[in-house]
Amino acid sequence: MTEKPNGRRRFLAASSVTALAAMAGCVDQMNSALSNGDDGDGDGEGNGDDSNGTGTDTEDGVEPPELALETEYDSRKEYGQPGEGLDDFEEFDDWDVVDGSAEPDEETYFDGSQSLRLTAEDGGNAVVETEFETMDMSDLDLSVAVRTSTPGNVAIEIQIQDIYGGYASHQLRSVTYRTSDVGWFRTCPGFFEQSSTPLERDAVDTVQIIVHNTGDAEVWVDDLRTHEKPEAGYVMLCWDDGFDDFYDVASPLHDEYGVNAVQAAVRQWTRDQREGIMTVDQLKERQDAGDQIVAHGTHTEFSDLSDEDLDDALRTDKNWAVQEEFEGGHYLVFPHNDFDDRVLDIVSNYYYAGGFNQAGDANLTGVTGFDPLVMPRTIGHDLEIAKRCVDLAAQHRQCTILNFHAFDQDNTMSESAYEDLLEHIDEKGDDVEVIDFDDLWTMRRDGH
Repeated sequence: MTEKPNGRRRFLAASSVTALAAMAGCVDQMNSALSNGDDGDGDGEGNGDDSNGTGTDTEDGVEPPELALETEYDSRKEYGQPGEGLDDFEEFDDWDVVDGSAEPDEETYFDGSQSLRLTAEDGGNAVVETEFETMDMSDLDLSVAVRTSTPGNVAIEIQIQDIYGGYASHQLRSVTYRTSDVGWFRTCPGFFEQSSTPLERDAVDTVQIIVHNTGDAEVWVDDLRTHEKPEAGYVMLCWDDGFDDFYDVASPLHDEYGVNAVQAAVRQWTRDQREGIMTVDQLKERQDAGDQIVAHGTHTEFSDLSDEDLDDALRTDKNWAVQEEFEGGHYLVFPHNDFDDRVLDIVSNYYYAGGFNQAGDANLTGVTGFDPLVMPRTIGHDLEIAKRCVDLAAQHRQCTILNFHAFDQDNTMSESAYEDLLEHIDEKGDDVEVIDFDDLWTMRRDGH
């Protein structure tokens, strides 16, 4: 592997997740129907977690995968049920309907024999809640399996409440800009806000699932799970498209502050030496400096391609990364944040992690419970929002993935603001670390 001089490479030593490898309950049924080749409706037998199938687990822990044309395993199946189960939604009476409508659904489920279907109309929200014996959640995140037929209308929230009435909201702010069914995916939403009286995390007794709705909403939820937190927070600085604006302007700032970036390069633009795009030599120079070069696909909408055309495009892009020895080539950023259940299935043949749903406000994730190919990130257009993301990552030991393009675009803050952001990250010291996909994917697998 290329040495990464820009990264503060302490995360494996500092993180508590290395102790989680022995956790029980990792039988993977992502969803059990996926292993049988259907779309996740109905029942079926799940796949066991094959500890010998990854090819990168060692006696000393989990290592980043070796770069190769095809993946050794389907990451979404292999790591579909991380952590410990908290509620399987098999008992509908355990859940109270607070707003909207909810009912058990035996036809569509992620695991077991049923899920909970939440619906709302005309901009109303759907809310259900359940009570537990008082739990200490000081060191735990929550994830839930989600499916929706209205992804453009909804945001998903897991709200935890304490015995004194305080609460904290953990939100996935956006699923996708598209309207297609993205199938079942797991979300481990990051902290967003809390009550004026801060939540007492050592005295939690209620969990709410809230579907925020801007039109009509239909959402299925299943398999609520808990996940151990690491000891620090993490930041990923992800630059899309490979503009030479990063090379000329941003990279000197990264070198000055000693932090690495993730570059999502478009193969055709780089190979064809498109004006304003970094060359292969420049990308390799940044890789040597510590940046990670990942794939950004064909820069066409994947869901519009046929199975054959999508597979061919993915294979061509991945082969280019292998030939050029871009070691981050097994991670992918979906062009235009466009994906559905079919795309996810084909992409898993070539890539382990990435994807993204994207929001303009704080959109964080826990590090050991997210869906490998449906990670959340925040658009880096506003300095104060980006700073808040960094602060939340540090305070709640989660990860913020911030996305940039070029300084002259509306979706990217100015050069001076970006330097302020890097200074803000640097001032956090040991509370937050800048990482790349290898780091995040290693923690995710180690915490399985």
